[in-house]
Formats: sequence, structure tokens, C-alpha cells
Amino acid sequence: MDVHGSLRQRGFTLIEVLIAMTLLSIMVVLLFSSLRICAQSWEQGESKISEVNEVAVVYGFFQRHLASAIPLWDDFSEQKTSGTLAPAPAARDNKNFSFQGTRQSLQFVSVFPASAGRSGMQLFSIAPDNEQSLKVTLTPFFPTNEGEDWQQEEVVVLKQVSEFSLAYFGDADGSGEERWHEQWLEKSTQPSLVKITISTENGIFWPDMIIAVKIASADNSMGAGQQPANPEAFANPFGALR
Repeated sequence: MDVHGSLRQRGFTLIEVLIAMTLLSIMVVLLFSSLRICAQSWEQGESKISEVNEVAVVYGFFQRHLASAIPLWDDFSEQKTSGTLAPAPAARDNKNFSFQGTRQSLQFVSVFPASAGRSGMQLFSIAPDNEQSLKVTLTPFFPTNEGEDWQQEEVVVLKQVSEFSLAYFGDADGSGEERWHEQWLEKSTQPSLVKITISTENGIFWPDMIIAVKIASADNSMGAGQQPANPEAFANPFGALR
């Protein structure tokens, strides 16, 4: 029996070992390439979801609060806003109308539910700041106790804002014809629609948001400084700012 011949039959030649190692190396390279592609796809998917969520959060904010803006007259305070609106509000018998809008700033009154940290009617002042952030300033609309501050609170809704513009659709001059306007100042009614255009530095596509304002004019019988006869008529399940 040839022992050496039997061993040669059971072993591998050097060429066979090199070929096996080469094939194994190719398989490892292909495996890691596939893992890298999967990781990149996962990161891109997470980034896309984050972008969509960001757009949805901003749209939800305006849809909850701006759509239910309440037209009210204010005759109990002279200076309580953050100064985001340069033009003076309309005056009617020494009253200031709550809704005021320019091309880059907006002010209106909306409601937080009792479950929120800031319940009741709040004056929203929205404008971009010098750091390219879209900021909302909240101030209680009705007077606080004597000697107390208005307890303003600032919330950043969106960062890296390169463009923020507003337009207002409605009958601004009482002619009965509704059209788009670049500002809505010194009026006694709210616009029917508000168009919000946003662009950000990260290149995310932001479609124009058109918000329908549910209530156009204030009830003249409801004086400023008074709660509406039926506050539940304005109450909706709004979410608190985060």
C-alpha cells in the first residue's frame, strides 16, 4: 500500500489553497459592500423620515392654531407683544384687533386647552429671528393679575430658515372682491386664507402651506377683555407646543 500516495490524495495543493483564499476574500468584500449599502440606505431613510416629520410638525402647528384663530378686540393692553410686528395694529374705539400680518410676521389669538401648560387664549407672534430660526412668542391675551408680568414664552418652531413669507387672501378693503395681499394690517376682520412659504438651508422641499381661517370677523357685541359667551365654541383639541 502506497502511504505517500494516499496522503497526496487527501491533501490540497498550494494552488488550491490560494484559489480558496482568493474566493473567500472576494466573498468577504462583497459581504461588507452589501452591509455598507444597507447602512447607507438605512441612514437615507431615517433622514427622509426626519425631514417629512419636520414638515408635518410645522404644518400641524399652523393647522391647529392658525386655522382656529379667534378674531378679538383688545382694549386692555398697550404693549404686550414681542415687537415682531412693526406697524401699529388697527384701532377702533381705542381697541386693537388681534390679527395682524405682514409679509414676514404674523400675530393672532388662539386657544390652548386646560390640559396644556398654558391654557386659555394666547396671543401668538410669529417671525424669523436673526439666527435664521422661526420663532413663536406666546403671551396670555387677557390681563393677568395686577402687578404680574405677561409671562411671555418663546418657542423655536423651525431652524435653518432661509426664507419665510406670508400672504393673505380676503376682502381687505370691503369691496366684496377677495384677492391675495402681502399684508393684513389695520383691518377689522381676519383673512379667509393664509399662505405660508418656507425654505430651509438643508434643501428640503417645503410645499406652500395654505391655511383656511375658520372665523373671519369678531362679534361686535363681545367687548374686549371679556371671554366669549360660549368659550367651548372656540375650543378645539389643540396640542401644546413642544
